[in-house]
Amino acid sequence: MRILTVCLGNICRSPAAEAAIRAAAAEAALDVEVDSAGTGRYHIGDGPNPRSISAGAAVGLEVTGTARQVTLEDFESFDLIVAMDHENLEDLRRMAPSEAARAKIHLFRDFDIDSAGEEVPDPYYGTEVDYRKMIEVILPAARGLIRHLEEAGA
Repeated sequence: MRILTVCLGNICRSPAAEAAIRAAAAEAALDVEVDSAGTGRYHIGDGPNPRSISAGAAVGLEVTGTARQVTLEDFESFDLIVAMDHENLEDLRRMAPSEAARAKIHLFRDFDIDSAGEEVPDPYYGTEVDYRKMIEVILPAARGLIRHLEEAGA
């Protein structure tokens, strides 16, 4: 199972979600490959925002990676694509080359039964508190996504 997490710049939310999904999968002994990307080109080649790294580290997540932009190949090579917010969800749906590709795209927090339909807030212009809040909403969505995969027999 290959999962792609997507936000705008691929330096705050999507790398943190990637780390959270990877940790939840390891805890469940589920074999998944996780990557992240952005719909925008703003930060290509950059590492994660230091505040994302630090907020993740505070709860035991290793937030790593290099920012990249979503490609058409991603729609073929990933089994599940999760967007951090509605704007990126719609951008991904517009980019998707087929109905089959569109069917792979979901809002990340839909996997958290207590927060379905809600977005992972973008902390980019915020404070350390905003980054901690971002992690707080990512963790249950990551666990819910892994639970969903387990129930589906992945």
